[in-house]
Amino acid sequence: MELTDKEKAALLDIAKKAIAAKINHQEIPELKIDSENLKLKRGAFVTLKKRGQLRGCIGYIKAVKPLGETVQEMAVAAAFHDPRFPSLKPDEVQHLSFEISVLSPFKRVKDINEIEVGKHGLYIIHGYHSGLLLPQVALEYGWDRETFLKETCHKAGLPPQAWTDPETEIYIFSADYFGDTD
Repeated sequence: MELTDKEKAALLDIAKKAIAAKINHQEIPELKIDSENLKLKRGAFVTLKKRGQLRGCIGYIKAVKPLGETVQEMAVAAAFHDPRFPSLKPDEVQHLSFEISVLSPFKRVKDINEIEVGKHGLYIIHGYHSGLLLPQVALEYGWDRETFLKETCHKAGLPPQAWTDPETEIYIFSADYFGDTD
């Protein structure tokens, strides 16, 4: 599924309006979606940055709700429920930039050479631990494939070399990511 510029703008608008409503103690606006693409169930993340620094990032890794609803809900979650950060304050909103990542279905890999840094995100599962990093994270930090694997293990709460364990499941996915700039 490829999103049009109009659909991308609509998703950014949905995210911004949801956060604005929540910060102003108002009802989150009812969604009025015309696009069939935005009605399809898709996994997606909303990433918030304040002056270029991560300020919140939460998403659904699987397609559980229509894309418009997912973005609306995850924008609020990223702003107010990311456990790594305190809830967003009104004076921070003007300094935010938004990025939305719409995920493809996952594909399990047996050979790490299938992983293309910059194209694929990673989802690693070992026992009760799991961690996901979006494709753009590896690009932002200039990681190679092995570093990307180690960092995804770290995100999962696993030792850095856990990706080499035959019991570890490694999945790749791509993401259509877009946003505004600081």
